[in-house]
Amino acid sequence: MTTLSVSGMTCGGCEESVETALREVEGVEGVHADNEAARVEVDGDADPLDLIAAVPEPYEVKSTS
Repeated sequence: MTTLSVSGMTCGGCEESVETALREVEGVEGVHADNEAARVEVDGDADPLDLIAAVPEPYEVKSTS
């Protein structure tokens, strides 16, 4: 699992936008965004750099783990 720290998510619609974009990345098996924690958990073996690149504006990835 890869965890992204993502700023700019403020509601369920924001979570859905980020989840939808990340589901398109090759190797992603599941995505769960939490706007209150400013975190997105991604299951699968996708390249973290591809995940970062897929996060749409106006959201910004602050860190990965």
